[in-house]
Amino acid sequence: MLYKFKSRSAPDLIMLEPHGRQILQIIGKAPGTSGIITAAQIPGALAALEAAVAADEALAAAAQEQVDEDGVERPDTVRLRQRAAPFLEMLRRSVAEEHDVVWGA
Repeated sequence: MLYKFKSRSAPDLIMLEPHGRQILQIIGKAPGTSGIITAAQIPGALAALEAAVAADEALAAAAQEQVDEDGVERPDTVRLRQRAAPFLEMLRRSVAEEHDVVWGA
């Protein structure tokens, strides 16, 4: 399953189901086949997602310290910051132009 996010302020954004579900849970929306983030809800969604990205970055830094201590390399992973970047941009554009973001699966 794919999530397709749409806004009149930004190009469509398609995410794989696990990543789209994670983003929706972070911003306090129930993952489902369709939904809406109103323009009024976007500032809260931005704050929640940015806080989650900061927390994920802190975990990554702690993991890197562990690698430095024990000398065992961890495989590269795609962090939340990279997955969330296009969605954050969509939210920023949408709030600036006061447009809602909708999604469908």
